[in-house]
Order: sequence, then structure tokens, then C-alpha cells
Amino acid sequence: MNLNPRIDRTTPVIVQGVTGRAGRLHSRLMEEYGTNIVGGVSPKMETREVNGIPVFPDCREAVNATGATACVALVGAMQLLGAIEEAVGAGIRYIVTPTEGMPVHDALKAKRLVAEARVVWIGASTPGMAVPGEAKLGFLPDDSLRPGALGLMSKSGTLSYEAGYRLAQRGVGQSVWIGVGGDPVKGTRFADLVPFYAVDRRTEALLIIGEIGGHDEEDFAAALTAHGFDKPVFALIAGRTAPEGIAMGHAGALMHGSHGTFEAKRTALTGAGVQVFSSLNEMVDGVCARLR
Repeated sequence: MNLNPRIDRTTPVIVQGVTGRAGRLHSRLMEEYGTNIVGGVSPKMETREVNGIPVFPDCREAVNATGATACVALVGAMQLLGAIEEAVGAGIRYIVTPTEGMPVHDALKAKRLVAEARVVWIGASTPGMAVPGEAKLGFLPDDSLRPGALGLMSKSGTLSYEAGYRLAQRGVGQSVWIGVGGDPVKGTRFADLVPFYAVDRRTEALLIIGEIGGHDEEDFAAALTAHGFDKPVFALIAGRTAPEGIAMGHAGALMHGSHGTFEAKRTALTGAGVQVFSSLNEMVDGVCARLR
């Protein structure tokens, strides 16, 4: 599947779980940023609207009434698979799921479902995605977003917020920011997005913020080589000093032996021509020196 995660201020978006505390807060914040929130979904229908947003009992009715093509699911981990199934069945093409703790078997079922339906799924356990200056889906902080030419992908939410903020303060903004999430099973991985960033004319360079554990960074490096990616690529990998066998923050941040270690990732990335930095300060200085 050729992923194209670009959205803009005209993309019609619905919010599943809009009547919950997180739904009420983040639907308002997304709308204030410029996202075109056209409706919300709540099967309990406690209210007919939230923050002026009409509320529907299910995704199909919301899509039929609004023409929505994207959704943000702000529901509990045990409800997440059902929310994804409902969104796909209603014809949604972009799904963002920030919820942490999605059961692995549910994530595997969801991954198969979205692949068969050719739907872009960002998550689980993601801060979301954004095209700065246009729209955001999720809860990326506004002061970390700035329109620019740097494609940014991240596993870690908090570290990427700080990286985005520091770069933005020095005049380096993002073309498309994708928080792929830190779970071992995710809808979209670093490697999946290489073809998009390769042809995206607004992206002049690419930064990934990864972490130890799993093999996403190694697969990303292989995808760069296979695709002949010819734009500058930078990487910051968190967890360099983490002890073996310990999950550091994310379910996917677990290494065994040499598998998933910082050194294994750095070796694979540098072999693909990626400039790997050892600290946040070094990364900010290095990216700014190359792009400004």
C-alpha cells in the first residue's frame, strides 16, 4: 500500500469518544489549531453536541451526515479494536488512535483489517500526526509545530515534542509529522513511510526519533537503501544506556542480546547513510546546520 498521510485544513474529521474527558478537550484543541472537526461519535449519546460539534451514535451515521474521511479514536484500550472496525466499515480512510495499552491480539486484528481495506492507521499509543499550519490529528503540542521542510517520524511522544520545539525555535519546521507510536504492533511503521517522504515535494530532509527495542529502525534503514532515498536523513535513538531485558516506557522498547540494541540500530542506520546523533542538543545543532 502506498501511504499518503497528508491532510489539510479542509480534511473532514470526526472524533470517536468525543463526549469523554479526553474527547472534549482534544476535539477543542484540534479545532482551535485549524483541524476541520465535523462531528463526534458516542454510542451513549449523552448530548447532541460537544464544543459546538454535532454528536452521532456511530461512525456510519457521522460519515453519512458529514462526509468525514478521517477520525481520531479517543476511547479505552479494550474498545479500540471495535472503534477501528466501526471506522473502517463506515468508509474512513485515515484513523489515528492515541490510546495506550491496546492488547497485542487486538492490534494484530486491526492491522490486518486496515491493510485489507487500504486504510492508513496511525497508532496505537501515538501522539498523532500533523501537517503544521494546516491540521493535526491527536495531541501534538502547538508550540512544537512549525511549517517547514523536515519530515519527522517518532516513536517517543515526549522526546519528539522537545525536539520539535527546539528545532521550531531555531527556524526549522516540519512538512509532515507522524508519531508512529511505541507499541510492538502498529498500524504504520517508519519503513512504510519511506516511499511517501521520498516523493513528497515539501519534504527536503527526514528525521526519525526512535528508541531501543524491536527492529523498526533497522527495517527503516533497509527501506532507505532499497528505495534509493536521496534526501538527508537524521536519527536520534533514545535508550542508549538502558539495561538489557527491561522495557523502557513503551511495550516495544525491549531488547534481547544484540537484537534491538542502540549499537545495532546505529550500525544499520549509518550503513544506510543516516546521520545518527547521540544527544538531543547534538541533533538540534546538526539538523539546523544542514537545513538553515
